[in-house]
Amino acid sequence: MTSQAKKFDLCIIGAGPGGYVAAIRAAQLGLKVGIVEANHLGGICLNWGCIPTKALLKSSEVNHMLHNLESYGFAAEKVTFDFAKIIERSRGVSKKLSSGIGGLMKKNKIEVIDGFAKFLDSKKISVSKDNKEVAQVEATYFIIATGARARIIPGMEPDVENIWTYREAMTPKALPKSLLVVGSGAIGCEFASFYKNMGSEVTLIEMTENILPVEDEEISKLARKSFEKQGIKIHTSAALKSLKKGKGSITASIEIAGKLEEITAEKVIMAVGIVANTENLGLEKTKVKVVKGNIEINGYLETADANIFAIGDVAGAPWLAHKASHEGVIAAEKIASKMGKHDAKKIHSIKKENIPGCTYSMPQIASVGLTEKKAIAAGKKIKVGRFPYMANGKAIAMGETEGLIKVIFDEKTGELLGAHLIGAEVTEMIQGYVIAKQAELTEEDLMHTIFAHPTMSEMMHEAVLDAYGKVIHF
Repeated sequence: MTSQAKKFDLCIIGAGPGGYVAAIRAAQLGLKVGIVEANHLGGICLNWGCIPTKALLKSSEVNHMLHNLESYGFAAEKVTFDFAKIIERSRGVSKKLSSGIGGLMKKNKIEVIDGFAKFLDSKKISVSKDNKEVAQVEATYFIIATGARARIIPGMEPDVENIWTYREAMTPKALPKSLLVVGSGAIGCEFASFYKNMGSEVTLIEMTENILPVEDEEISKLARKSFEKQGIKIHTSAALKSLKKGKGSITASIEIAGKLEEITAEKVIMAVGIVANTENLGLEKTKVKVVKGNIEINGYLETADANIFAIGDVAGAPWLAHKASHEGVIAAEKIASKMGKHDAKKIHSIKKENIPGCTYSMPQIASVGLTEKKAIAAGKKIKVGRFPYMANGKAIAMGETEGLIKVIFDEKTGELLGAHLIGAEVTEMIQGYVIAKQAELTEEDLMHTIFAHPTMSEMMHEAVLDAYGKVIHF
């Protein structure tokens, strides 16, 4: 047993994009901060999610470009790639950024404690490594930022060899000839896009009626059309019933429209959601409540225990790194205000309707706010504007003519209710609409904004104009 406990104003459990950002902001406000991390600084996002997958997707984009050079006036023979080096590059990008976070912790005088944390009571935790206690920590406040893990379906557990989660899908020893992706959310679609563009035969199945089910239905249908044009086989309203392992392959039994079908592939990626990491934290020793698998919080990330906050995936949807980071700042500032080190009037609770969602497949998909269907269901009278990539000069010059910008406004007030984009670089462009929503700009504000020419962002302006019958170039 550790003889003397470490003492902090704030101790954060988990050093992912929520935890480490909260730690830095709290340190900036003058708090003495400690952070406990059992695996890697940067969490899943930096080490096994957001960042390394984007490195992989970039490689697949390069491969796609090299095999379509003729449209740009080039020719190349015998284009090949080293798959091991592609994986190595992805891991190298992750490692570089993870070590960078270590530097940020030192710069901000944040003590990093290596191990698993477990609450002894509301103000004390025990930290263990290799089943041995390495420290006890006392803190005035705690933030739980333990994230989430891949959802596992009983009887279809990942086995590294044939059935993969996102982890195995990022570090394969070789490129599979064929692949079945189960689940068509952002993770499933990104892996389907990566492997198809690297040369695998890909089949994507989804339980609901549309792929990317959280996106606007019109955008989802355009995405499906594009994926199928690329050669990805897609089955929607399809339920996976079983997986049977064979020699060097796996056969899935799938119910489609009431009929059982079998699909055989070399590998299967299970992308069927995530589960919050709430177990083995000793929460029973606190007043923290877990509801439907997630820690219950209020608008300022406070749990039912006055000393404990929770942020990021462990606190529920949307399961996005940027949401976790923003929550980390709010929680740190709220705690600092309780300790007299920050003005409570300057703290604003998060507006989930203003959180952008991005899928980095080819084509990219990005959105913020209400879908058309949800806006109508909410009783809104709406105006919808659209502008296609094929009518934009910069998109044509880039050879990126596939895509659409769609905006939804409240007819009565001019409020931007939602924006839904598909096409090249929309994950960058969406931020313009996010700022507009956060600043509560109306259609007039956006119409009077001057967009640079020639840019793809001009389509954002034209879509707004289209909603009000003023579109210029289409």
